[in-house]
Amino acid sequence: METDYMPPKNYEIIEHNRGWNGYFKLDVYRLRHDTFEGGKSAVLDREVLERGHAVAVLPYDPVRDEVVLIEQFRPGAISVQKTYPDMPLWLNEIVAGIIEDGEKPQDVAHRETLEESGCTIIGDLEYISRYYVTPGCSSETVTLYYGRVDSTNIGGIHGVVDEGEDIRVYKVSAEECFAMLQNGQLCNATATIAVQWLMLNRERIRKETAALR
Repeated sequence: METDYMPPKNYEIIEHNRGWNGYFKLDVYRLRHDTFEGGKSAVLDREVLERGHAVAVLPYDPVRDEVVLIEQFRPGAISVQKTYPDMPLWLNEIVAGIIEDGEKPQDVAHRETLEESGCTIIGDLEYISRYYVTPGCSSETVTLYYGRVDSTNIGGIHGVVDEGEDIRVYKVSAEECFAMLQNGQLCNATATIAVQWLMLNRERIRKETAALR
């Protein structure tokens, strides 16, 4: 990157209205921002879904070398499947949940891992990354962790019934999980990022765990 590069950094909100104020919130903006060539952009009309922020956890057992995955129905996939019929409605995922007001991401990680997979995290969480999901139209971020678990007796149906959750829990070897990523069975960003991270860090994690035993 050029040493004298100065990125744009300023923006101006001309008008801001709340278009929808349900569980999810839709904000409508008129704005402009600095451009790379200097000066200001044209006035832009943009809608932003205020989705809230989420936490996701990769439950991995480094002793048994197994990844715990979940499968559940996702309504957002309904319209997708009309365009791409090969895309599933029930997605293979990792554990995830929304951060409610006053909650810490680490607390959400522990709670959601137990609720969605039946796993209890062993030791400390390891931070992987925090990333935007769809910043062109949503404020949502995901804070992603690795959580060590014991996968010995993992399986069955989990989730909070009052929240309409119907989650199948299963486990696969790390190699099987990597194959799922490569053949398109993990077709969501959170699982993809987490499993790619595991591909890079698996040997380190296994060595560190072995040293503790």
